[in-house]
Amino acid sequence: MEVALGLLALTSVICAGSALGRKINVSVPLVLVLAGVVGSFLPFIPDIDLNPELVLVGLLPPLLYAAALQTSLFDFGSNRRDIGLLSVGYVIFGTIAVGFIVWWLFPEIPLAAAIALGAVVAPPDAVAATAIARKVGMPRRIVTILEGESLVNDATALVCLRAAIAAIAGSVSAAGLAVGFLLAAGGGLAVGLAAAFVLTQLRKRIRNVAINTSISLMAPFVAYLPAEAIHASGVLAVVVTGLVMGTKAPSMPNGAARLSQRSNWHTVQFLLENAVFLLIGLQVRTIIEGVQGDSLGASRIWAGCAVILLSVLLVRPLWVFPATYLPRLVPAIRRKDPAPPWQYAAIVSWAGMRGVVTLAAVLVLPADLEHRSVLILAAMVVVGGTLTLQGFTLPALVRLLRVQGPDQREDALNQASLMQLATAAGMERLQELRTDADPPEVVAMLKRRTQERGLAAWERLGRPSSEAATPSQRYAHLRLAMLDAERDKVLELRRGGGYPHEVLSSVLDRLDVEESMLDAAVEDLDMSSGGGEGIAQPGGICAHLESARGPGVPRVPDDPSCAECVREGTTPVHLRMCLACGTVGCCDSSPGTHASKHFAATGHPVMRSIEPGEDWRWCYEDDLLG
Repeated sequence: MEVALGLLALTSVICAGSALGRKINVSVPLVLVLAGVVGSFLPFIPDIDLNPELVLVGLLPPLLYAAALQTSLFDFGSNRRDIGLLSVGYVIFGTIAVGFIVWWLFPEIPLAAAIALGAVVAPPDAVAATAIARKVGMPRRIVTILEGESLVNDATALVCLRAAIAAIAGSVSAAGLAVGFLLAAGGGLAVGLAAAFVLTQLRKRIRNVAINTSISLMAPFVAYLPAEAIHASGVLAVVVTGLVMGTKAPSMPNGAARLSQRSNWHTVQFLLENAVFLLIGLQVRTIIEGVQGDSLGASRIWAGCAVILLSVLLVRPLWVFPATYLPRLVPAIRRKDPAPPWQYAAIVSWAGMRGVVTLAAVLVLPADLEHRSVLILAAMVVVGGTLTLQGFTLPALVRLLRVQGPDQREDALNQASLMQLATAAGMERLQELRTDADPPEVVAMLKRRTQERGLAAWERLGRPSSEAATPSQRYAHLRLAMLDAERDKVLELRRGGGYPHEVLSSVLDRLDVEESMLDAAVEDLDMSSGGGEGIAQPGGICAHLESARGPGVPRVPDDPSCAECVREGTTPVHLRMCLACGTVGCCDSSPGTHASKHFAATGHPVMRSIEPGEDWRWCYEDDLLG
């Protein structure tokens, strides 16, 4: 009963803290850490013993797996040098540098134990940095590097910690350390790939959604436990499995299982991530009380912990700036990957929050180690200090450096272009598969629904605050209202008892699926302002787009309008302009679709958007965005 009440209280605080953080626009991890600190000093809340096995085996694998599932393997690969220098190079550098500083501060502590503390505080948390990074809207490359670092750095740190603990016992050598590192890395990689292969083959063959999802939930432990059993890196095995499974998932059959996996892992990640930060705060009182009787003295201990925190904050930029710019002195590297602005390196340097893995790892130190409680306190000070100092100031630093995150309008434009290409592929396949025996109304319905989905993506572009809703917006709102009425009717009939429960549940499930799709569409329609500059070109550049440049291109009218819409008495959704003759026409979401009709009639291939803040162009001939 006590365990059940504890879990209920923990979940309740997590939900309340998350809601509060979002409401007052404060990072949720910081809110939950502060709630835990306050709770640790309340007399009616019992001491919670943070079992390192619970964190390193029970929490860390699913957390890393959930993060790896959402990480692009292609982005990870394109930034592998930066990620490797941080997740391996920085962790080793930080372990040694902080270790010697600890030994200098407290000569009474053995050097091997000081190095162990360096390994414990070296890796930034797998959750805190990216949670705050996404919240403040950092550039995608910074987020990718921080995510990649946080996925792999725990493996490096735990290998260093094992070596340091072996050195405390006097049973380590340079050759043994090298062999151990190679076994951890190579074994973790091999086990991760093997686990991903086996799990992928199983999930391809299992159509049952519940079984398929259950296998997905088992995946991190299927990778972690065998790797640890052969003394390889279980953390690396989990990350490799998650990256491969996340990449393979979209191409696997059974869309219902894919949706179920995303939904379930989203919930698991939410609970575990936030539980981690709450547990950090709840350890504060116990850790502080543990050093009160230490022979080093309270003032010396606290002063030393402050210096250790300062060293952790300074060591990261000492590594990040040279690691960012020195490799790019090589001409071949510089040509392929030019040096980023110094602001990027500054943000990466300051995004080094530590988390629960640091606290769990320090508890692995031998129980009979002298001044062990001081090392635990130092780890807690580093965790609390980095979460507070860096967590609270990182958003302000991003704003101060004027670093721009992803432009939502630019993303919408790229999404519309990608959807256009996908829609064209679908229509091409329909033409290949259709037969003379297919009912014309079925083919017409397929074409209409496919085209409407593509048009809805284009409608998101244009004026951010239109007075009138676009057709897809209006459709979504009206259909949601209709679904409410339909559900109310089904529930009314359920009370009458005239239909079997299975029939009622099936109908309600179908309504829920459609409503979830519409809810997602309505959320996507909430756009922020911004231009379309710097857009991607998923299909490349064609000669028509290249030629539609220069002084000969028609100028946008001061008060543009679609003449055909005016003549027909219809209302355009968005306006486009032909770059060959300057004719203004309405988009394909408008009733008249006059821009497309102008291309069909004249053959002029390139139209551009003339909505406020937009200057993108579209080639009808080659279906390309430019």
